[in-house]
Amino acid sequence: MRMFTSFVYQIVYQIVSSPSIYFILKMATSLSVQLDTRRIKKDGTFPIRLRVTFERKHQYFAIPHSLTIKMFEKSIKNHKNLSDEERELRNRIMDYEKKADGIIKNMPFFQWAAFKKKYNSNSGAKNIIDHAFTDYCDGLKSEGRIGSAVAYKCAQTSLRIFNADAKFSDITPEFLRAYEVKMLKEEKSMTTIGMYLRSLRSIYNNAIADGIISREYYPFGKKKYEIPTGRNIKKALTLKDIKLIFDFKTIDNSIAQRSKDYWIFMYLCNGMNVKDFCLLKYENLKADRIEFIRAKTIRTKRTTEPIIVIINDYVTAIIKKWGNKTKDKGNYIFPILEPGLNPEEERKAIQNATHLINTHMKNIGDELGIERLTTYVARHSFATILMRSGMSVEFIGNSLGHGNVNTTQNYLAGFEDESKNEAIKALTDFGKLKVGKAPLKKIKTA
Repeated sequence: MRMFTSFVYQIVYQIVSSPSIYFILKMATSLSVQLDTRRIKKDGTFPIRLRVTFERKHQYFAIPHSLTIKMFEKSIKNHKNLSDEERELRNRIMDYEKKADGIIKNMPFFQWAAFKKKYNSNSGAKNIIDHAFTDYCDGLKSEGRIGSAVAYKCAQTSLRIFNADAKFSDITPEFLRAYEVKMLKEEKSMTTIGMYLRSLRSIYNNAIADGIISREYYPFGKKKYEIPTGRNIKKALTLKDIKLIFDFKTIDNSIAQRSKDYWIFMYLCNGMNVKDFCLLKYENLKADRIEFIRAKTIRTKRTTEPIIVIINDYVTAIIKKWGNKTKDKGNYIFPILEPGLNPEEERKAIQNATHLINTHMKNIGDELGIERLTTYVARHSFATILMRSGMSVEFIGNSLGHGNVNTTQNYLAGFEDESKNEAIKALTDFGKLKVGKAPLKKIKTA
């Protein structure tokens, strides 16, 4: 009986796995990207769905995009004369059809339950690198992490040009070296190459965590492939340079004066970056301090400790001069952002503010003979001047909001306000400078 059962199984397996039967089963399955015109959204678009048909039965699967009828006709049905943005959107939508088609091709025979499980697992065909990037970028956007999404998208585009169909099993040290050689031939910097490959490494680590590929195939690290690190030249100013900036005369109430004051504010407030500066609200302003949590760490840490900034007369004066007059707790301190902005609009406003400040600070730097005078220089100068004044590395890390558990966080509760007060004094300790009178120039830009 067992021999007969085994014989029957072999016959059935050979029939099902034969090319002709597979072709028939494949022909019985069809895919179609459709617009669900029954459900209109507030912005006038309709959800997009993937229709899977097997033996004349249909089931629909969500695709996380929506389009107007006109855009759907142009981008999906006709797909002619598309702009780069429209073509990119089409590719992202059609990736879901490609994903479904890949699942069906790898099934010995079609079964709805098996298809659903594979299609819905991790919300994407993550065995393909390009699909994994798409899913991850979509997740970042849904969390409002637009800057990170853009960075990963740049890496995805570069890798897609190199090999659009690469799977995780294709990512070997040889693959990575070939990609690096290609990028260098295109005169891309080591900094750019490293940034893109760190994004790929992050995607690869996610795939390991999701069980898509085994860690034994991990291509990164010593004796495998080491991601290059570009030479990051960090320009820190001396206390003498800082005094020149403080003393520099600008036209009263001009954009240049406001940019200079914003730069000084960020320098004095623990080297605060522009995004955190823009997000400051009056609820962050206490009696003698500012307490805030870095936007960068809010989503990446389970627990976060606020950064404490002891404010001085300079900071108080800048808030009084340029701050919003309505001091409600939920109101932003500075008039750069406004309530109700979506993540894309917020990011654009912050980018504009950064560009404006850096443009006017460059003009000031040109007048003073200081190169690369940017908002990042304010942050690096804060840390360097504190280090030169004798402050500990742990204290500086704490002040900057660095998240190294083994150093900064262990010292977090150990710094008294007296130490913080000493730090803020060191940032403007111009009295110990043995320099002549600073040049008093009036910048020409309004």
